[in-house]
Amino acid sequence: MCGGRSGGQNRAIASLLRLLLSTVLVVALAACHRPAGPRPLVVGMELAYPPFEMTDAQGQPAGVSVDLARALGVALGRPVEIRNIAFDGLIPSLQAGKIDCILSSMTVTPERARAVAFSEPYLHTGLALLVAKDSPIASVADLDQAGRRVAVKNGTTGQLYARDHLTHAQILVFDSEAAAVLEVAQGKADAFAYDQMSVFKQAQRHAETTRALLQPFQQEAWAIALRQDDGALREQVNAFLRDYRAHGGFDALGERYLPEQKAAFAKRGIPFVF
Repeated sequence: MCGGRSGGQNRAIASLLRLLLSTVLVVALAACHRPAGPRPLVVGMELAYPPFEMTDAQGQPAGVSVDLARALGVALGRPVEIRNIAFDGLIPSLQAGKIDCILSSMTVTPERARAVAFSEPYLHTGLALLVAKDSPIASVADLDQAGRRVAVKNGTTGQLYARDHLTHAQILVFDSEAAAVLEVAQGKADAFAYDQMSVFKQAQRHAETTRALLQPFQQEAWAIALRQDDGALREQVNAFLRDYRAHGGFDALGERYLPEQKAAFAKRGIPFVF
């Protein structure tokens, strides 16, 4: 038959097509079963607390905690994904499995320790006071009086301390540090209870209207929070923190982000945080 294929040719073409199809299926199956890369380490933090948790000029996560999280990822051999979450939503997100850990300047407290497992502390600090420049307040004891107004940020240990110890004062709760500071700067609150470094920074920013009482009235420690059933990751995190400190990692963070605070604390004879 002119111009037509013989039966043998058709069978040969069919065999070739089957072979090609089999090859494609084998490649596809191999791709599906190829080991995936390491699972990202999802780290939760609130990017609203410079220089620890913040965004840079390009809107990307930056700061002490971000550098620390990335160093942890390198040590674990896992890429790091930063998720920006409001501070009071961090522990619920961890418990729900949406993040693997919290690295957000979180103070270890008995209340939080009932909900999460903490790593070994990586930073020691304390609560301090921002007061009006001409205020007669000399210590936290001066605040526990009727008529005193104390500003605190929601979800912080400053709020917890005020709730438990300043029972005669009026406690003003704000969702942001800036709003609480403004209350003091404008004379609407007698003091703002927060950590030493932030109080120092805000006193500089509002030097004409405020001053810092940096001697801590409550010692605190920050740690990385993990799920209580994630003991393996906790052990890895603790090993990383010890190694990072031994190799000068925290010293380098202090020099990079907090040189002014280090000098000011040394001048006042107050131990620095790292």
